[in-house]
Amino acid sequence: MEQPKELSVSGVPYAVKKLLGKGKGGYSYLVTDGTGEYVLKQIHHEPCDYYQFGGKLAAELNDYRRLRETGIRMPRLLAADREAERILKEYIAGDTIFDYVRRDRMRPEFLDQVREMSRLLAPAGLNIDYFPTNFVVRDGLLYYIDFECNDYQEQWDFEHWGVLYWSRTPEFLRYLAENPALSSPS
Repeated sequence: MEQPKELSVSGVPYAVKKLLGKGKGGYSYLVTDGTGEYVLKQIHHEPCDYYQFGGKLAAELNDYRRLRETGIRMPRLLAADREAERILKEYIAGDTIFDYVRRDRMRPEFLDQVREMSRLLAPAGLNIDYFPTNFVVRDGLLYYIDFECNDYQEQWDFEHWGVLYWSRTPEFLRYLAENPALSSPS
């Protein structure tokens, strides 16, 4: 997919600076309106072998609401364009936990912070996607930058699944080997 030069949310245009990433549900772009930077997520309908979606935008908005109620640190939702299937959210600048692990610079306080998030989520009956690309560190604080959440299942919580990717484990190193474009810092 070719990167667009401009995308709009509810008629407001944003210049696309770069693609931040592609996930199961959409493409996330760093955009600007000339005064600030934001993340614009364009929902896509590409197949995903291991995940089934209903209405992706409705799910994203509902997940955002559920997660906000838990009190975990995450970007604010700024706008939603149902017709274009786009959301605009606060941009949290910083390195991802994936970057920290890849560079072998992981710090214990980040593990403490994700475990605290997990302690807030479990009583609400929720899991988040604990893969380290979904977490950004800004000013020493950890933010969950995705809006995806699912009903709690122990096998997908941090201690049973996520932790496997938060250090240079065989699972993390295998992921790097299978994704060579990610193995060197950008």
